[in-house]
Amino acid sequence: MNRLVKWAAALAIGASMAMPAVAQDKGLVGIAMPTKSSARWIDDGNNMSKTLQDRGYETDLQYAEDDIPNQLSQVENMVVKGAKVLVIASIDGTTLSDVLQQAADTGVKVIAYDRLIRDTPNVDYYATFDNFQVGVLQATSIVDSLGLKTAEGPFNVELFGGSPDDNNAYFFYNGAMSVLQPYIDSGKIVVQSGQTGMDKVSTLRWDGAVAQARMDNILSAYYTDKKLDAVLSPYDGLSIGILSSLKGVGYGSGDMKMPVVTGQDAEVPSIKSILAGEQTSTIFKDTRELAKVTANMVDAVVSGGQPEVNDTTTYENGVKTVPSYLLKPVIVTKDNWKQVLVDSGYYTEDQIK
Repeated sequence: MNRLVKWAAALAIGASMAMPAVAQDKGLVGIAMPTKSSARWIDDGNNMSKTLQDRGYETDLQYAEDDIPNQLSQVENMVVKGAKVLVIASIDGTTLSDVLQQAADTGVKVIAYDRLIRDTPNVDYYATFDNFQVGVLQATSIVDSLGLKTAEGPFNVELFGGSPDDNNAYFFYNGAMSVLQPYIDSGKIVVQSGQTGMDKVSTLRWDGAVAQARMDNILSAYYTDKKLDAVLSPYDGLSIGILSSLKGVGYGSGDMKMPVVTGQDAEVPSIKSILAGEQTSTIFKDTRELAKVTANMVDAVVSGGQPEVNDTTTYENGVKTVPSYLLKPVIVTKDNWKQVLVDSGYYTEDQIK
C-alpha cells in the first residue's frame, strides 16, 4: 500500500509538471472600445483582451459602433457583471459621468484608454500616447516635406482636425499648430480657406466621408486657380477621404503633384498609399505596448498598489488631473515603414504589399 501511495503521488507530480500552468482567475475586466470601423480599435481591443487573459483575468470586450447610448449600456452591464476594473476608450469623453459614478459606488476602478474621460472625478488613471507630440510630428512632416525652413514660399496649406468630442483631437491639433502657427504668422503658410481652429476644422466621429466632402468644398471654393501644397490630416481614415477628393480634381496625375498629406495610426490602406506616393506620412502607435501599460495598471489597482505613471500634470479632465502614462509615437514614411512596422512584427510584409 505504501508503495502504491508513493507511486500515485509520483504520478500526480509528473502529471502536474506535464500539464500547462493554469492562469490564476484574477476577476473580470471590462473593456469598452468605440467602434470596429477602424482597424486600429480592433487591434486595441484584441491586444488588450489577450494581454489581460494571459495574466489571468476574465475579459468582457465590447464595441459600441460609435453609438453613445450603446457604450453607456455596455459599461453599465460590465459593472453589473462584477467587473473589478473598467478600461474605457470613450466615444464621447463627456457622457460617462453617471455610469462611472455607479462604478465608483461599487468600488470599480476606471482606466481611460487612449481617450481621456472628462467631467468626472471617477477616472483613476489614463494610458495613452503623447498626443501633443503626435501633432508635432504631423506638422514637422509638412515642414520637412515642403522645405519650409529654407524655402521662400508662400505655400497653401489646409487644416483638418479630429472629432470635437474626442479630447485627443485638441492635443493633436494644438501640437501641430505649435509648429505651423509661426509659418502662418509670417505668411510662409497661407490657409486660403481661412478655416483654422477646431471649431472650424473638426471632423465629427473621425468620419472620412465628412473629410472628403469638406475637402471637395474647399477645393471648389478656393483652389480653382491655385495649387494646394499640403493638408494637415490627423488620422489615416480622414487622409484616405482627403486623397480621394484630391485625386478627383487631378492631383497626383500629369503635372499636378500630390500635396503633402499627413495621417495617424499606420493603417494598412494608408501604408499602401504612402508606398504608392500618395499619402506622405502617418504616425505609428504600437497598441501592443499600450496594452501592456494598461495591463500593468490593472494589475496594480487590483492588488491595491499604485500604477506606474510618467505624467501627473498634463491631462486635466475638467474635474481633476488624471495620472497618466504616455507612450512615444513614431512617424512612418516610405523610407522607414519596413523597419518600424514589419521588423517590429506589427505587420507582415505580405499584409502591406
